[in-house]
Amino acid sequence: MSKPRGRSVAISPYRQLVCDLMHFSGQVPAVCAERRMNLSELVQARAKADVRPSYTTIFAKAYGILSRDYPELRRSYLKLPWPRFYEHPHSIVALNVERRLPEEDVVLFCLVRAPENRSFQEIEASVRHHRDAPISELRSHQRAVGVSRIPWPIRPLFWYLSLNLFGRRRCHNFGTFSLSSIGSQGAGLLNLKPILTSAIHYGMLEKDNSLAVRLTWDHRVFDGATAARALTDLERILTVEMVREVAEPVRLAA
Repeated sequence: MSKPRGRSVAISPYRQLVCDLMHFSGQVPAVCAERRMNLSELVQARAKADVRPSYTTIFAKAYGILSRDYPELRRSYLKLPWPRFYEHPHSIVALNVERRLPEEDVVLFCLVRAPENRSFQEIEASVRHHRDAPISELRSHQRAVGVSRIPWPIRPLFWYLSLNLFGRRRCHNFGTFSLSSIGSQGAGLLNLKPILTSAIHYGMLEKDNSLAVRLTWDHRVFDGATAARALTDLERILTVEMVREVAEPVRLAA
């Protein structure tokens, strides 16, 4: 009786994109800071709201507001034509949207420009579009397929130039920060390899409504003290400004 044999599986365009991202994000000297936040007021306001925005949406807007006061969060380290920082005028969040396809599960990158100036409904409409629209119509999927088809000797150069030459194009194509959470699946991400200057990630709410929020960032752009202050101010935004905005429809209906 012959032994069962394994098989070779071709790398899909999406997995090729992930491979390329991991290769270049591995070159970022990333550091992670954590702050356990008390979100009781936000949880209560959201529970009372007629329309409950997702925590991803709330965090995206809150971090966008934070970025207005912290220009370091809108900066990118560029290597060409000389080492320098590029500072974008507003934040762009890269959100992960999972899609289940017949052949594989993929995670699309939904870019929302200036989330600090958008309503919760606008942000969630963008996420919904990436979740429900035919995948062939989505720009992020088209870009993944197109980039994956660039021949290997040229593709690394394409990525290198895209990330290090034109700051404005880098931000428009990849964002200024990313936000990831798998809390709805019952887990949390402990370590990330961010290709952007900063990434916010968190797990599940505890029974006391506390949440461990992690900020992973490019240490070339700012230091740990700045990260600590940013996390402290992010908690204030979540428990004051976001609570007020979540509760606004309730007050209007009263």
